[in-house]
Amino acid sequence: MTFKAILVSKADAGLKTDLVTLSDPDLGDGDVTVAVEYSTINYKDGLAISGRGNIIQTFPLVPGIDLAGTVEASASADFKPGDRVVIHGWGLGATHHGGFSQRARVPARWLTRLPSNVSTWQAAAIGTAGFTAMLSVLALEHNGVTPASGDILVTGANGGAGSVAIAILSGLGYRVVASTGRLNEAEYLKSLGAAEIIDRRTLSEPSPQPIQPARWAGAIDSVGSHTLVNVLAQTQYGGAVASFGLAQGTDLPGTVLPFIGRSVTLAGVDSVNAPPAKRDRAYQRLATDLDFGKLEAMTKTVGLAEAPESARSIFGGGIQGRVVVDVNA
Repeated sequence: MTFKAILVSKADAGLKTDLVTLSDPDLGDGDVTVAVEYSTINYKDGLAISGRGNIIQTFPLVPGIDLAGTVEASASADFKPGDRVVIHGWGLGATHHGGFSQRARVPARWLTRLPSNVSTWQAAAIGTAGFTAMLSVLALEHNGVTPASGDILVTGANGGAGSVAIAILSGLGYRVVASTGRLNEAEYLKSLGAAEIIDRRTLSEPSPQPIQPARWAGAIDSVGSHTLVNVLAQTQYGGAVASFGLAQGTDLPGTVLPFIGRSVTLAGVDSVNAPPAKRDRAYQRLATDLDFGKLEAMTKTVGLAEAPESARSIFGGGIQGRVVVDVNA
């Protein structure tokens, strides 16, 4: 059986991306074969296709760190043909052929079975970004942050993870403050549930103050570096910050004072190697806590051939919200 896929290979000038036809012998190792219906565009996909982040570890490779579809064949007792499934992370699109393909063969333990009220399109629209947003909300809850605690800050608010985080948090009753460099898109953020919009420049510059006036009961940060340092310095006593991103940088040029002076918790959030039980819990919560009308409003769909250019455009604020890739279009 042949199928279409995007293939990234090395070339003299860097990386080369082609829409190709593959066959079953080209599929990777695994005990479950999935008829892929949708993938999605994440920041990591932009890094992979552009070659900026050394995401792809072996060439040639099908990129795409997400896929959603239906089990076609399974040698695992945990899944059977017809099961609707999703994968976020693991080695997908980095060491193993990813979701920009009409078929995939993967290890069973990578798969998450979808709740009955979540479609494969919705799972792709959620994607790694939305899955990470849900894990971040769970981290805040785990550390005692409730809607009564006070304002929650979301940085990188116009991106996929930020957009989904705002939708989830506002639906749960939190007052959300959105930090963005795209103030002209404030109405979009308010439509998702943001109560207030602030300019990201108020957080992105180095500050000589390791402790600043307390404002946030909690925060979800996708930026890192000076932004994360300032967020921590502005978090109130006993608050928590969920951190998963590095858009500004991987450094953390701050002090321990927010932790030992205000008992602030910095909770790291990883979506790549999160264990199956955590993934199941996140999807159970997404099924009930995410407004799928808001998800649809923040998402556009492109065809497989458009995926590489869409992935490249994620840099410099080229994408608002979520982009689903229909691999059969």
